[in-house]
Amino acid sequence: MKALLIIAAISGFLTVGLGAFGAHGLEGRLTEKAIATWEKAVLYQMFHTLALIGIALLLQKIQAGSLMTAGGFFIAGILLFSGTLYIYAVSGITVFALITPVGGVAFLIGWALLGYSAIKYL
Repeated sequence: MKALLIIAAISGFLTVGLGAFGAHGLEGRLTEKAIATWEKAVLYQMFHTLALIGIALLLQKIQAGSLMTAGGFFIAGILLFSGTLYIYAVSGITVFALITPVGGVAFLIGWALLGYSAIKYL
């Protein structure tokens, strides 16, 4: 639980910083499409940072391996989905955009495991 909260705090901090950097530091330097890609990365990172906090709080009530695994998939999703979108937005290197769906699948698995945990343990 503590590790997930620490990771969520770091991710939340980075999300706010990356969002501000995109809005102020990249404005005028990237195309509108690249800025939209950056913003999508920020949005998904924040959603899943909040999901990590929720999982950490749920772990106080129930100790379920499936919850920890869901958290792991959310972390992987943040790195693979948002991370590759950040790199793609600033570099334009398409191979990074091809990795992004793997992060999306990680998010989906995390949500499925969270739902499974709710059905089984709550």
